[in-house]
Amino acid sequence: MGEHPKYRTEPQVSSKSPAPTSRSYSPSDRRDTNGVDLPLPPPSHPPTTVLELDQKTPDAHVPRDPRLIRLTGAHPFNAEAPLTALLRAGFLTPPELFFVRNHGPVPRVPDAQIPDWEFTVEGLVDNPLRLTLRGLVAEYEQQTYPVTLVCAGNRRKEQNAVRKTNGFSWGPAGKRARYVCMEGADALPNGHYGTCVKLNWVMDPNRGIMLAHRMNGEPLEPDHGRPLRVVVPGQIGGRSVKWLKRLVLTEAPSDNWYHIFDNRVLPTMVSPDVAANDPKWWTDERYAIYDLSPNSAIACPAHGETLGLVGGTQAYRAKGYAYSGGGRRITRVELSLDQGGTWRLAGIDCVEDRYRKADTTLYGGKVDFQWREASFCWCFWELDILVQDMLGAKDLLVRCMDESMCVQPRDLYWNVLGMMNNPWFRVAIRKEGDLIRFEHPTQPALMPGGWMERVNKAGGNLTNGFWGEPNAGEEEARQVKRVVKRIPMKKEGLDRTISIGELRKHEGRESPWFVLQGEVYDGTRFLEEHPGGAQSIVGAAAADATDEFMAIHSETAKAMMPIYHVGTLDATGRKALSTSGVQREQGRGREVFLQPRMWSTARLHAKKKVSWDTRIFTYKLEHDEQVLGLHPGQHLLLRLRDPVTREAIVRAYTPVSETDKKGYVDVLIKVYFGSQTRKGGTMSVAMDSLPLGHEVDVKGPIGKFEYHGRGEYSLNGTKKTVKSFMMICGGSGVTPIYQVFRAVMRDPHDPTTCIVLDGNRLEEDVLCREDLDALVSEGQGKGKLIYTLTKGGEKWKGLRGRITRELIEGQCSCRPETVVLVCGPEGMVESIGVSLNESGWRNEQIVYF
Repeated sequence: MGEHPKYRTEPQVSSKSPAPTSRSYSPSDRRDTNGVDLPLPPPSHPPTTVLELDQKTPDAHVPRDPRLIRLTGAHPFNAEAPLTALLRAGFLTPPELFFVRNHGPVPRVPDAQIPDWEFTVEGLVDNPLRLTLRGLVAEYEQQTYPVTLVCAGNRRKEQNAVRKTNGFSWGPAGKRARYVCMEGADALPNGHYGTCVKLNWVMDPNRGIMLAHRMNGEPLEPDHGRPLRVVVPGQIGGRSVKWLKRLVLTEAPSDNWYHIFDNRVLPTMVSPDVAANDPKWWTDERYAIYDLSPNSAIACPAHGETLGLVGGTQAYRAKGYAYSGGGRRITRVELSLDQGGTWRLAGIDCVEDRYRKADTTLYGGKVDFQWREASFCWCFWELDILVQDMLGAKDLLVRCMDESMCVQPRDLYWNVLGMMNNPWFRVAIRKEGDLIRFEHPTQPALMPGGWMERVNKAGGNLTNGFWGEPNAGEEEARQVKRVVKRIPMKKEGLDRTISIGELRKHEGRESPWFVLQGEVYDGTRFLEEHPGGAQSIVGAAAADATDEFMAIHSETAKAMMPIYHVGTLDATGRKALSTSGVQREQGRGREVFLQPRMWSTARLHAKKKVSWDTRIFTYKLEHDEQVLGLHPGQHLLLRLRDPVTREAIVRAYTPVSETDKKGYVDVLIKVYFGSQTRKGGTMSVAMDSLPLGHEVDVKGPIGKFEYHGRGEYSLNGTKKTVKSFMMICGGSGVTPIYQVFRAVMRDPHDPTTCIVLDGNRLEEDVLCREDLDALVSEGQGKGKLIYTLTKGGEKWKGLRGRITRELIEGQCSCRPETVVLVCGPEGMVESIGVSLNESGWRNEQIVYF
């Protein structure tokens, strides 16, 4: 996230004054009684329109600036402004460009209720308090001073490129109180957001900790904590709790879920899977983050900026920012053009110091901190560099030092949450003919670009000590370039541009068109033959299906795509799809969670170990009364993003929970762990590493088969009937079989009979066994289970060996009223298909999940 200054002030709150459409400040307002030129906020234009992407989320009441760059999809809202826009705004940031870190919905607080907003002071205090905002403003001193707030995840994307990461007076306190715990009003899956700071910090006026209800002279915006928030200068933004409701004095640190599992720097050797399975790492208070570390960045030159080489005696003015934590002042900023061999000292402008000289009242708050030595704001730096000095340089580096002589490190300190990233900021310099082009490390959110992405794609090692690029004379830094196989997916010679309007004409089932990597394809011929069923194609119609397709389909499938290629979507169309609401949706207002054309968000609620390599993951839906919306035989898609490449990891799964279960869904997943000779399963290992509370994207239903009950089913949308099922499965392939088997066995009016052939290697590999056995009893003779193992132990009394043609023919003869359902490992499915055909089963009778 970007780093953005906040200007805090506490004048009277007026809920009757209408919000202006723009804010400007008279030049005469810039001078106090001592003639000090005070920088006031730049003209502000508060947004009045709710963006289209927010209209279907719980934040549909919050207008937002479209310039903000979303980092985590539509909801919850997490965003930063473009760095160049921040620098242009100057020392004080307008609220509409201030970064937003939300964990859930923004509480809705009508203007008329703002003065009566209540919060409490409780815990180890002699006199617990309950205060309203009206009382806070009337009874306590109001102060105004500038503060920079920074998210602990600032510059996290650079770590991901290397390796994915998962002034207020209290009454007398009890002697044992050591911490002030803070809790907001935002209702989240794991309770309200909360954290803590040490009590002695709160009591120290040099720390400047305050309760804030205004920003830049105006009431707080909803995204920034309206009507009341905590501001903890010099510490990470996660300590400045928004929508404040409780202050609790305690002897121990906060036990709030978000205090424990967020904003920590774990040791670099702690991997995501270790952190997810060992709680001691999260409860060790030594790893909690409070004060910020020194950090700096280059804003000019910007990413992609070019500079002509003609007239090399001309100077280019490089610009940027720097800050540190704990009230420590930045004392030097240095730049290097020879990879740290020599450094040049930049000029520093500490705008905050102008307020120290002031003695005035601003926005109803007293500007009075001349006595305070602590520095709470970012500073700006500049350095003029001759163009000719850049000609032979590979990069431009910046580092800063604070007054404790703490300097930015050369290399990043990778940690599992990607927090507190503050190595030297490097802008690569690339010569292109008569120009040089500047390249920043990364671009925000999912925006492509940056030298770290370029190095990764080329197979470079970002930890080689030379920023992933070969360095002459250093043998260990030589890189073995990875050959990336590119499969052409476009029709050769096709030159047709397609508008968003033409694409949306093909949104229905008759002739669905979909988009992959900006190219348009006709999915009509897939409707009958696609393994995921017609709904998979219809659900992607007139939408961008790149994530699902590239993550799931084989190279063979990709090589077929030129046949279906119909043209290239124009730039307007690509932009429309990237910002449209069809990509992700929150379902708090829906009875049914799953949407075939939109990603919805679930959170990991629980993880149950079934065997050494199998887990049941329980995900919480958007609300307790919501049902999943999946019928027996159907699947859903789960999506994670690789933090390094930002590529989607998408897999289809069949839940094992009851189809009418409310509020939650259970998914059984076999984890394919890696070894010295085998790479682990990308999705399953990632899922196993997720900490509780982590979000996943979910979409569906998909699948060509759907069981309606009592012998009726649909195949690719065509309704059919069946008298009996033969179900053949292995390993985690039992899940869709289990769903259909359960539907038949539990319905006393369903006459369908079922036989299940379940083949596995070891007895512990037999999944859902107890549940399947219990269902046979419930079915009162309608169901039969046969287990066979290839490596059964001495105590195994069942069948041994693979599921063969002989076993199939011995258990179920080929009959026209019988349908075969097959799901399991690829090799097993192929051999079973051959055996079924040899036994006389027609392909129309076989359904492969």
